[in-house]
Amino acid sequence: MSPTRTRGLVISSQSGFYTVQSDDGQWVCQLRGRLKKGRREGDVVGLGDWVRITPIGVERGVIDEIEPRKRMLSRMAPLPSGEYQQIIIANPDQAVFVFACRDPDPRFGMLDRYLVIAEKGEVPALIVANKTDLVSNSRPGELFGLYSEIGYPVLYTSIVNGEGLAELKDHLVGKISVLSGPSGVGKSSLLNTMMPGLDLAHRTVSQATSKGRHTTVAKEMYPLEGGGYIADTPGLKALALWDMEPDELDGYFPELRERVAGCQFSDCTHIHEPGCAVQAAVDSGRISRQRYESYSRMRSGQEEEYL
Repeated sequence: MSPTRTRGLVISSQSGFYTVQSDDGQWVCQLRGRLKKGRREGDVVGLGDWVRITPIGVERGVIDEIEPRKRMLSRMAPLPSGEYQQIIIANPDQAVFVFACRDPDPRFGMLDRYLVIAEKGEVPALIVANKTDLVSNSRPGELFGLYSEIGYPVLYTSIVNGEGLAELKDHLVGKISVLSGPSGVGKSSLLNTMMPGLDLAHRTVSQATSKGRHTTVAKEMYPLEGGGYIADTPGLKALALWDMEPDELDGYFPELRERVAGCQFSDCTHIHEPGCAVQAAVDSGRISRQRYESYSRMRSGQEEEYL
């Protein structure tokens, strides 16, 4: 009698071995040989994939099938033979972008890049404005309020006074979340304060390479109390926008997207053309000039210095 196949979630990967969490427990698996055959143009399986496995021993198995993905964050790595798609995370329910109100000051060019990446991957985004205790009561809203105005949820948090921690936990529990943000903004402290058993900082450091901190993309998702998983992805900034066509960029800025139909020219770049509805909205204050400048820098390929 052949072993019964089971369905599970890939929660970690390392050197061709994948840890799969199923209702029956955890299984350390490798890919079935037929899944490795042929020319590979990208990762066959990645974190967050739902798979079917066949047990072959005590807590060991093989992955027979990868279920279709709802969505995915990936990056294209250039190779001599062409491009190779590296899966950062499959099937995330949300992307959580953590920035500090101060120490370090928020880098909005980086946040805007993250939001474009999330929009392109059709991943809902949640912005966390951390360290609110370091600024005056009105300052967090002054800094991040424009993102609420264009439709992104923003949570204001502090591990010093506990602001927003319960609300953040509610947003995380029961979901697969991909977490990112600059160094020093308090990502690990936030999670460890809410969930002391997580010990995310220790795990992240243990995975770091000799090239320095925050040089690796996540290879593990961490289970949360109450259900759900979090994947810390310090390498998300490295995602390039060069595989994005310039004329699709305005579609990833919600406040621009809703106005492009009003432009005089169908191929308007929103940089210099007459009759541009986007530029008119910027001039009238209906579109944030800060966000528009982020768009302009990305469109011209000059945003790197602002990240």
